[in-house]
Amino acid sequence: MTVTIQLPDAGGELRAYTPRTEPLALSTGAPFTSRTVFSAAHVVADPYADVSPDSPAAVDWDATLAFRRHLWSHGLGVAEAMDTAQRGMGLDWDGAAELIRRSAAEAKAVGGLIACGVGTDQLAAGSLAEVQAAYEEQLALVEGTGAQAILMASRALAAVARGPEDYLEVYGHLLRQASEPVILHWLGPMFDPALEGYWGSSDLDAATDTFLEVIAAHPDKVDGIKVSLLDAQREIDLRRRLPKGVRCYTGDDFNYPELIAGDEQGFSHALLGIFDPLGPLAAEAVRVLDTGDVKGFRELLDPTVELSRHLFQAPTRFYKTGVVFLAWLAGHQSHFTMVGGLQSARSLPHFARAYELADGLGLFPDPAVAATRMKNLLSLYGVEQ
Repeated sequence: MTVTIQLPDAGGELRAYTPRTEPLALSTGAPFTSRTVFSAAHVVADPYADVSPDSPAAVDWDATLAFRRHLWSHGLGVAEAMDTAQRGMGLDWDGAAELIRRSAAEAKAVGGLIACGVGTDQLAAGSLAEVQAAYEEQLALVEGTGAQAILMASRALAAVARGPEDYLEVYGHLLRQASEPVILHWLGPMFDPALEGYWGSSDLDAATDTFLEVIAAHPDKVDGIKVSLLDAQREIDLRRRLPKGVRCYTGDDFNYPELIAGDEQGFSHALLGIFDPLGPLAAEAVRVLDTGDVKGFRELLDPTVELSRHLFQAPTRFYKTGVVFLAWLAGHQSHFTMVGGLQSARSLPHFARAYELADGLGLFPDPAVAATRMKNLLSLYGVEQ
């Protein structure tokens, strides 16, 4: 018997949707050879913890680490303690530090690739010297675990910096201090409004010049840059201006297939939040690209862009809710609860469309389980089937 689900649309109307019966056939495979690919992974909340949205995060460590093993099993690297893990949106520095320690140890145990976010979120506000000290504390912890460091954008630095010279001073100091090459992360204000004017200017051309000046002064200490501005042409232009040997990791969740595929002048590697729900499919696409089959790569990955743009629609910073929602439907966790209560950040029509798009792509290992869980969510909102 054909099963249908009544899904609400943005106009408040219900329509019948017929879920697919079989998932996309995907399997693990050989390590990637043409691109370095990180998935920025989410954390799994402990649903039984008696906490409030402003309490320190209660994390289900077993489920959180199991999800990272899932990503590693498909050949993906894990970008740990990034904004996808709700850094600064439910996960404080103490929680992030524990996450980094546990994930780095797990990566060593299974031979997984890992890089971890270094920021200043133990500091609400402070002087330039205090911002630098906060960065130093986090850099020391990450390097102490043996993981690669990702220097994240800092709200505290954005608040205190007087101009480009302060960014040059702080980042220059950190790069001189780093024991191994790091990844620099430029996160746009669409992901975090507090980062407006980063690198000392709201003019993106001027900000880009400062960013490149930081890199040019220490090219041996910069493995690559992660760009999250949701502007494909700007990323391409920046990529072409990088010193030789410095990689570009796309963070553009709107335009990633074309940026990873590249052109005659180069390509981007990847460090993406959307590769949390797309992990196995993204890995399959990159292995196709490893063979030189750009067309086959695009045929696999291009259809996922509609889902990604849906999850990352404004307010973009709430994309994490959709990521965790899909992880629940896919069976990677037993519940749809998030640290900080962020499961409430998106609407029922948003969830319905995310389910429909993900199911259409074959992302759910067991479509029947996903359909049952979707029905359970709909019933909580009063939608009878």
